[in-house]
Amino acid sequence: MSVPRLVIAAPSSGSGKTTVATGLMAAFAARGLAVSPHKVGPDYIDPGYHALATGRVGRNLDAYLCGEELIAPLFLHGARGCDLAVVEGVMGLFDGAAGQGELASTAQVAKLLRAPVVLVVDASSQSRSVAALVHGFASWDTGVRIGGVILNKVGSDRHEELLREALESVGVPVLGVLRRSAGLETPSRHLGLVPVAERRAAAVEAVAAMGAVVSEGCDLDALLALARGAGALSGAAWCAAEVTESHTHDHPSRLAEKGTSGADRVAEKARPLIAVAGGPAFSFSYAEHTELLTAAGAEVVAFDPLRDEELPDGCAGLVIGGGFPEVYAGELSANERLRKSVAEFAERGAPIAAECAGLLYLCRELDGAPMCGALEASARMSERLTLGYRDAVAVGDSVLAAAGTRMRGHEFHRTVVEPGAGADPAWGVLSPVRRVEGFVRRGVHASYLHTHWAAEPSVARRFTERCRTS
Repeated sequence: MSVPRLVIAAPSSGSGKTTVATGLMAAFAARGLAVSPHKVGPDYIDPGYHALATGRVGRNLDAYLCGEELIAPLFLHGARGCDLAVVEGVMGLFDGAAGQGELASTAQVAKLLRAPVVLVVDASSQSRSVAALVHGFASWDTGVRIGGVILNKVGSDRHEELLREALESVGVPVLGVLRRSAGLETPSRHLGLVPVAERRAAAVEAVAAMGAVVSEGCDLDALLALARGAGALSGAAWCAAEVTESHTHDHPSRLAEKGTSGADRVAEKARPLIAVAGGPAFSFSYAEHTELLTAAGAEVVAFDPLRDEELPDGCAGLVIGGGFPEVYAGELSANERLRKSVAEFAERGAPIAAECAGLLYLCRELDGAPMCGALEASARMSERLTLGYRDAVAVGDSVLAAAGTRMRGHEFHRTVVEPGAGADPAWGVLSPVRRVEGFVRRGVHASYLHTHWAAEPSVARRFTERCRTS
C-alpha cells in the first residue's frame, strides 16, 4: 500500500515539532486533503491537537510498547483512505528508549515506514553553524533520509539569507522558514502541553494559527511532492477484528443454553456495555483500545466523571485511563454520587481497568480530597517526575491478563500512591528496577503503567469476556 507520508523531526525537544507538524496537518487539510495524523512515542496530548487539525483521530506509533513489527500495520490502519500522512516525531531525531539504541526513536519509525524526514531546526541563536548541524544529522545514519529542513524562529530577512546561504553546500533543501511568533505558544504545565479537552475553543484557535503560519512560511507543494516520493509499504493494515478471536460472537446461544431467561438478557450479555472515562480529567486513551473492545463484542460508551452523576445504564465494565485528575481533584471529589457508584461497582466485583489517572481516582483520597475508595491506598502530588518505559509481567490472574502475561508499559506522572502495590499486585516490573506495582482486587486492575493493547489483543478480549460473564 502506498500512502504519501512525511516524518517531522528535530535535533532536540523544544525545536518546534508540534507547531510545524500540527500546522502542516491543518494547512494540507485546508487544501481539501484527507490527512492522517500520527505521533511517535507514547504521548497522548499532541494527538489531540492533531485531531483538531485533521478531523481524524490522532494515533501513536511506539516501537517499544507495540514492537517494531506493528509500526507499519498500525500506520496503514490509521492512514487507510487518506491522501497524506504526517508523523510527528519525539524528542530529538535519534533519541529513543534509554539504553536501547535506536529503539522507539523517530529515526527508527522513519526507517520502518520508509518515510522521508523533514528536520525542524530552531535557528534563533545561529547562522552559519546551521549547516554543520544539518550535515551532521543528514549523515549520521544513512538509513534515514532527510528530505528537507524547516527553519524555525528566524529573526529577520537578513537572518534567513544567512541561513539559506550556509545550507546551500549541504544539499538539503529549505522547505520552509517560520519567523518568531509568541502567538503560536500553547500553554504547558507539569506534564507538558495542556490537553485539547481542557481548552477546546482556545485549542481550535491555536491550531488554526499554526496552520496559517505554516501555510504562509512553507512550500506546501514541495513538501507534498516529497511525501509522494515515499515508496509503497509491504504488508497489510492492522485490523482489530482480525486480531480478535471470533468465538466471542457465539455467546448468545451459549447463554441461552445455560438457562438465562429473557431475550433481552441474552442480548445484553452477548454485547456487554463498557463505559470508558473521558472529559477533561481523563483525556488519555489510544484509539485502538476502543476498536479492540468493540471487535471483541463490546458496546463502548463514554462518560465524564466530572459531569455524569451515574454510570451509564446497563454498564458491565469500566475503563478509566490516564489524564489529570490532580487538576480536577476538587470537582471529582464533589461528584459524590458517581464516586459512590464506582465504589459499589468495584465492591460487587465488576471489571474495572484503570491506568495512572484511573488508579488515582480509585484511591481513598487524592491530596486530601476524597476519591472513590475502591482501593486501600492514598495518592498525593510529588515534586519528582516518574518517567520511562517498563517491562512488566502479570503477577497473578486479573480481568486484564492471565498470570505470566508479558507486556511493555510507560510511566509518566508526578504523583505517588501509598502503598505502591496491593497484596495482589497488578504487575511485576522487570526493568529498569525489579519491583511489584499496582493493585488487583476483585474485578479491579489498577496500575500506573500505560499499556498499548494492540501489542497484546488478548487483554481486550479477556476484559470483554469478564464483562460479559460478570
